[in-house]
Amino acid sequence: MQSLLQKYNVAGPRYTSYPTVPYWEAAAFSKTAWLQSMQRAFEESNESEGISLYIHLPFCENLCTFCGCHKHITKRHEEVEAPYIEAVLKEWELYLQLMGSPPSIREIHLGGGTPTFFSTRHLRMLIEGLLKKAVLRPQHELSFEGHPNHTSQEQLQCLYELGFRRCSFGVQDYDPIVQRTINRIQPYEYVKRVTEWAREIGYTSVSHDLVFGLPKQRMQSIVDTIHKTNTLLPDRISFYSYAHVPWIKGVGQRGFDENDLPKDAEKRALYEKGKEMFAQMGYVEVGMDHFALKTDSLYQAMVSGRLHRNFMGYTSGKTQLMIGLGMSAISDSWYCFAQNVKSVKDYQQQLQAGEIPVFRGHLLNEEDLVLRQHVLNLMCYFKTSWKEPARWVPFLQGVEDRLAEMQRDGLVKLEEQGVSITPQGIPFIRNACMAFDARLQRNKPQTQIFSKTV
Repeated sequence: MQSLLQKYNVAGPRYTSYPTVPYWEAAAFSKTAWLQSMQRAFEESNESEGISLYIHLPFCENLCTFCGCHKHITKRHEEVEAPYIEAVLKEWELYLQLMGSPPSIREIHLGGGTPTFFSTRHLRMLIEGLLKKAVLRPQHELSFEGHPNHTSQEQLQCLYELGFRRCSFGVQDYDPIVQRTINRIQPYEYVKRVTEWAREIGYTSVSHDLVFGLPKQRMQSIVDTIHKTNTLLPDRISFYSYAHVPWIKGVGQRGFDENDLPKDAEKRALYEKGKEMFAQMGYVEVGMDHFALKTDSLYQAMVSGRLHRNFMGYTSGKTQLMIGLGMSAISDSWYCFAQNVKSVKDYQQQLQAGEIPVFRGHLLNEEDLVLRQHVLNLMCYFKTSWKEPARWVPFLQGVEDRLAEMQRDGLVKLEEQGVSITPQGIPFIRNACMAFDARLQRNKPQTQIFSKTV
């Protein structure tokens, strides 16, 4: 395993989208093109499957120095909460004017930042405002991310009454040395408290987010963290690899350096130990980086073939149209990606001027659409096939050559016009996806723009 790690642990995309953001083409994109593709996707899919909403709530009281998200650090709740919610609802109203009929909502996810930074009054204002001119589908899923230190029983009750049944709490690691290093002081007792509150209220899926590869994290940290997690037995667990990308402006990954990070075989051992312990606890690996009990909707989606992956991560169902509201949020019509401006000030100013605050995106061409499906198949189901003409583009002629070494190493199995990932190859799935990435293969970056794949 160590030699394979040394060979394949290279800089590469995480593939929450294809094409990946660094390869979006500005020349072919316009706000008009995005809005036309949004309207097309809405007309094609609103009645049959509904749409998804991702709401980016960017405020945090403190900077967690491991975090790569777009956020805004402040403790001035009264100054920022209402104006931001009003801006989000204004953005939603601009989209509603283009839809022509009431949207059918399958999924709403509140991400951040810290969604539970907001008071119950403003959370209710947001959700009721979003649903005022929309309808919830019978099989809807409403979920949010919460900071255990800043999530109250009142907030949990409020969101439950508004229809939320799934919540995710960021744990990262319980080791006090790791917590101090990443500026995320969060006792186990706080996580236990919010998990128990959520279950008492009636949430059907509680998730804990753990991270491996954090600075100063060692094997005992992982073992102790997972033992504590086992006492609470969340319905699903996200077990992410820490992405060290300090060169990205605004990320704020500081207070430690490369020498503090577990590397290569040491880092992978943390994951393998976690995976082993999760299996003993009754969890099943779902897609990549995720584990779920068999009673959870994520596992059931994988078994039934409904598992999907987008900028919200893995979801238990697909919608063709996902609209991202809020500063830096990304939207997806399947045919086009669009991202909002990255500062709260610019976001609010553009909405005050009556403009949808998109500043960049990518209009997918025919090749992109085919390759996107292959990458999605690999990420969700560890296999893909291009036997059907609709799944074929000339770039695929070279995919077997690009995967030949991975096959020799036992990581993939090449079949007649198809490929599957072996159990040994799951840690290297991003490397397999890179063989399908036409834009990366044709224009390999001269500087580091991605974190490591393993």
